[in-house]
Amino acid sequence: MAEQSENKNRSKPQQDLNSLLQVRRDKLKELQESGSDPFRITKYDVTHHSTDVTEHFDTLEGQSVSVAGRIMSKRVMGKASFCHIQDLNGTIQCYVARDCIGEEAYKLFKKMDIGDIVGLKGEVFKTKTGEISIHASEITLLTKSLQILPEKYHGLTNTDTRYRQRYVDLIMNEDVKSTFIKRSKIISAIRRYLDTQGFMEVETPMLVSNAGGATARPFETHFNALDEDLRLRISLELYLKRLIVGGLERVYEIGRVFRNEGLDTRHNPEFTLMELYQAYTDYHGMMDLTENLYRYVAKEVLGTTTIVYNGIEMDLGKPFERITMVDAVKKYAGVDFNEIKTLEQARKAADEKGIAYEQHHKKGDILNLFFEAFVEEHLIQPTFLMDHPVEISPLTKKKPDNPDYVERFEFFMNGWEMANAYSELNDPIDQRERFKAQEELLALGDEEANRTDEDFLNALEIGMPPTGGIGFGIDRMCMLLTNSPAIRDVLLFPTMKSLDK
Repeated sequence: MAEQSENKNRSKPQQDLNSLLQVRRDKLKELQESGSDPFRITKYDVTHHSTDVTEHFDTLEGQSVSVAGRIMSKRVMGKASFCHIQDLNGTIQCYVARDCIGEEAYKLFKKMDIGDIVGLKGEVFKTKTGEISIHASEITLLTKSLQILPEKYHGLTNTDTRYRQRYVDLIMNEDVKSTFIKRSKIISAIRRYLDTQGFMEVETPMLVSNAGGATARPFETHFNALDEDLRLRISLELYLKRLIVGGLERVYEIGRVFRNEGLDTRHNPEFTLMELYQAYTDYHGMMDLTENLYRYVAKEVLGTTTIVYNGIEMDLGKPFERITMVDAVKKYAGVDFNEIKTLEQARKAADEKGIAYEQHHKKGDILNLFFEAFVEEHLIQPTFLMDHPVEISPLTKKKPDNPDYVERFEFFMNGWEMANAYSELNDPIDQRERFKAQEELLALGDEEANRTDEDFLNALEIGMPPTGGIGFGIDRMCMLLTNSPAIRDVLLFPTMKSLDK
């Protein structure tokens, strides 16, 4: 008996919810049968948004306006009622009186539910309590909501539900909507800045036969029409460099790339990358561009070059620090790779510091392992980490005075890699040797290694001028500039595990 009672109690909330949902469907049916089907309305003329009314009250007071949005609260008081309507920019209070809109219209208004979308016309005024409002002369039901929004005071807090039902998240959480509005402004500001620098925005293939340009495992698919296996791109690099060969001297692309990797606070299998390439410059030119771009975007979107992330203040207004990987490892790990000449010495240093390495790792790989273990977390302020070992940089030009290292930098903030840039390798013979080394890693089971791209090598043989290139992680940039704790908070629809599994 106790078990039956418990099951009965568990099912009661679901029964109550089903009953409330049925009431909404009954209301819709009643409207449709009376010839007032809201879903047959095709348009509504909106003259103002909520913030237009509140911010320009002095000029709009006493004027007639037309707004539209979702009913978020409703207080019925006999012959007169109040409701709040939410639109893109915010909410506005509306006063709805029977004597102003008519008895039949008022009856229909009283039957409206939280979540319904309405159009409302009326005169702008201020209540006795001083709240700017609209005195309705006409209200029209535009969309009947058949679901129930989360309870007002507790809101939508479950993160899994928020990511899966972003449409509800945007309705209930104003800060979420603000984040994505800022994201849009960030990308617009990037484009404006690059336009002033003479860059041309282009589009390159997402489905490719050879997914190169980065160290990552690609997603694979099959194109039935040509009976060929294809991959989703992991980078934008190799096609953009082909355009530099073709004479388009400054090009960039902002687009989705896809990497078959795990999920965490900074990684999603599809994310937004921007890559740009500029002929006749090098990685120092890319450093200057990065500093100027970040300052411009922060100023445009936030109004300041000082940003705060998770309580940590970062200053984009000061010159960014520039430090080599060797010097950074010496500073934070106490190991000087200028004094390490052989692989055996590198392995010995790694053993002494507890750094795990694999047998195929070379001296440069071990230097990078030191960096990841000891340095990365310290790079909080804007920092260019320069001059990587050649072993981990297959597409980068070697330093003329030290060919064990390349002209490359990674841009760090908050301990995160924010961008990766090179003086681009334009020697086709050297590039073929680098691809050969990557193929050897592939044969050893490294699924992230690059494959030889013969068409790209052919393009380099046609001739690519000296070029600087860089890839920016747009999502991480948005995380920092919106103070968002996870990449999923700046992706409208992040990748989620299926509910069926």
